[in-house]
Formats: sequence, structure tokens, C-alpha cells
Amino acid sequence: MAHPNLLLVDALRSTAARLKNGAHYAWGNHGACNCGNLLQVVTALSQEEILTYAHSGIGEWTELAEDFCPATNAPVSLLITKLQQIGLTPTDIHNLEYLEDRNVLEHLPGGFRWLKRNQREDVIVYFETFANMLEEQVIDLIEIPASLFADNYNEVLQTV
Repeated sequence: MAHPNLLLVDALRSTAARLKNGAHYAWGNHGACNCGNLLQVVTALSQEEILTYAHSGIGEWTELAEDFCPATNAPVSLLITKLQQIGLTPTDIHNLEYLEDRNVLEHLPGGFRWLKRNQREDVIVYFETFANMLEEQVIDLIEIPASLFADNYNEVLQTV
């Protein structure tokens, strides 16, 4: 599962918002598919630049992520590195492209259902749901020192 962090949450939400607002979407195009649109958000690269870099590797995003080796310095490694830097694993990259992380699907509004990888609306709801799940995990990771509770508790009691 992805490493929960606010950068990833924001990137997923921004990608969903761009898609809602009419950003170019074409599942069969590395630069405009699910991962391609996410990369447009997290890099300063255009759809065309992402497509050029992605074509330096062989296969779809799933294969590119699985075959990734950071030591190769191939242009596609720049893209995979960027996705990993925001907290995604190769499995997450696959799941983003095919919309098939069972945990995300179980948290969809209205309950579990299978989504279609090449449907804009399905990509949007998947990205939003994934962002919501990660945000909850980030919140769960926040530790508030007990001393803050004690201080606030005493202040609250004094105002009552």
C-alpha cells in the first residue's frame, strides 16, 4: 500500500479535479492516462513530454513500474522515481492504472463495485477515494502529546 502523506493526497485530489474540469484523458496514451495525468500534476512535464519519456521503456505503466531500476538513468526512470517519491509503490502504480486496489474499491461511495480503467468518471472517484483513505491514515499517524490534552482540559474546566 502507498505510504500515506499529504503530498500524495493533494496530488490525487488535484488530478481528480483536473479530470473533472476537462483535462485531456485517453487511457491508451501514457501521457494522458491515469498515471500520465497524475504525473502532469506532480511534475512540470506536459502530456507530450511524459509520452516521450514513457516510450523510452517497454510496456504499460504496470510493466514500467515493475521493470524499474533506479540505476539505469533511462528517461522513464525519472517518471517512476517521481511516482515513488510521492509515496507510491509499483503495485500502487498498477492499481492506479487499472483501478483495482480492492481496499480502495471497498471504500467507494455507495460501496464496493468494479470500475472501468478507461472511464474518466471512474478514474475521478477512484482517485478521490484513494486520497480520502490516505488522508485518514495520515491523521491516524499524527501523535499529539498527552501534555497538550492535560493543558487544554484544565483550560476547558476553568471556563465552565
